[in-house]
Amino acid sequence: MKVGGIVLCGGQSNRMGRAKAWLPFAGELMLPRVVRLMSEAVAPIWVVAAPEQDLPPLPAGVRVVRDEQRGRGPLQGLAAGLAALHEQADAAFASSCDVPFLRPAFVNRMIDLLGYNQICVPRVGEFHHSLAAVYRVEVLPTVRKLLNQDRLRPAFLFDAVPTRVVEAHELSDVDPTFETLRNLNTPEDYRQALHDAGTGG
Repeated sequence: MKVGGIVLCGGQSNRMGRAKAWLPFAGELMLPRVVRLMSEAVAPIWVVAAPEQDLPPLPAGVRVVRDEQRGRGPLQGLAAGLAALHEQADAAFASSCDVPFLRPAFVNRMIDLLGYNQICVPRVGEFHHSLAAVYRVEVLPTVRKLLNQDRLRPAFLFDAVPTRVVEAHELSDVDPTFETLRNLNTPEDYRQALHDAGTGG
């Protein structure tokens, strides 16, 4: 099975107050860092950005696709990414762009657990992490159907197709503190992540 990657970065970053993709982190910018980490597990990688969104330089081979509409959440970005990966991969690991501690071993474990399902999503802390999940490209028609119905919550997708829910204990050996799921929503989150990484930016 060929697995690619999708990195969603088209959010408005209202709580952060500035574009997350450009945040300095440990000598890198946030989006290129996440792409680099993901590339240790999957390829090719597509970045999904908002229309006319300015992006930092990306590694060679990484391509960009734009959301058809702004402000429709992760399902819109997932649709764009899966459409771009069509004929390039059988499935994709999808992530947000604000997870600087993403672990390639976590990505590989999620791929291993997909089995014959169409989606493999982790549930940690009673929450399904839709942007740390694996999606077969064949779910694209269902995603588009949900978008057309304005049913934008990822949970609707999980209910609509065979989905493997991965519990915390199945991931704890590859990511004991679930750092892959640690996204940065606020300036406080960002400052704490810089502190924990031992860097000022």
